[in-house]
Amino acid sequence: MINRSVLERARPATQAELDGIPWLRVLEGVDLARAQTALRIAPAQAGERICRFGRPPTFWFGVVDGLLKMSNDTPSGGTITYMGVPPGAWFGEGTLIKREPYRYNIEALRRSTVAGLPIEDFHALLDRSIPFNRYLMNQLNERLGHFIAAREIDRQDDPDSRVAGSLA
Repeated sequence: MINRSVLERARPATQAELDGIPWLRVLEGVDLARAQTALRIAPAQAGERICRFGRPPTFWFGVVDGLLKMSNDTPSGGTITYMGVPPGAWFGEGTLIKREPYRYNIEALRRSTVAGLPIEDFHALLDRSIPFNRYLMNQLNERLGHFIAAREIDRQDDPDSRVAGSLA
């Protein structure tokens, strides 16, 4: 049996899936219609990669169901995990905005359903939708807040406080 790639298994989103995508709620009219038409949904099996380090960006991705992890491989063959990506989360906008290759791998930790908005449609929304831009700014601001909190935890002197902060 030949394994088809995630992209080859992609299909249009159902209405229930569209209803679960938070950023669609900020769009109206032509922008909403374009996004709903362009969105693709695909299943991903545990261990399957959605994005690969060094590859050019093609989609802005979101998790409809399941759990993904963002990581990189170390020169010694290990893995550095940056974060888990839960249902409702979208990622890769920085890569798409800069039109640079992916700087990380995204892998399904368990059977998952992934949504993708093609890069051309992502940029069209950036160019014309103020509500979409606000949604992205809020998302990037939240991510920056998490990053700063993680750095604060790393700099705590007490090991017990660092462990408790990391777990929280």
